[in-house]
Amino acid sequence: MPVVFRDSGFRFHFYSFEGSPREPVHVHVTRPGGTAKLWLFPEVRPAYNRRLTPRELRTVEEIAVRRRQEILDGWNAYFAGTD
Repeated sequence: MPVVFRDSGFRFHFYSFEGSPREPVHVHVTRPGGTAKLWLFPEVRPAYNRRLTPRELRTVEEIAVRRRQEILDGWNAYFAGTD
């Protein structure tokens, strides 16, 4: 599970297998006891949220917006040549 970065107590990461065919660019976000999946395009929005509070979800969305290019670069670097 490649970790892109950690920020504000949350781990932003991908799974090594993101579907076949691969799903559009997204990032998984976890903290102890909670997880969410965020689509990055056309805008950052949750695909699902499991036990993150509304405040935490807003926080991770704001982080993903601010660091979207870093997430995209990590996605492209990790999955390059795996199609």
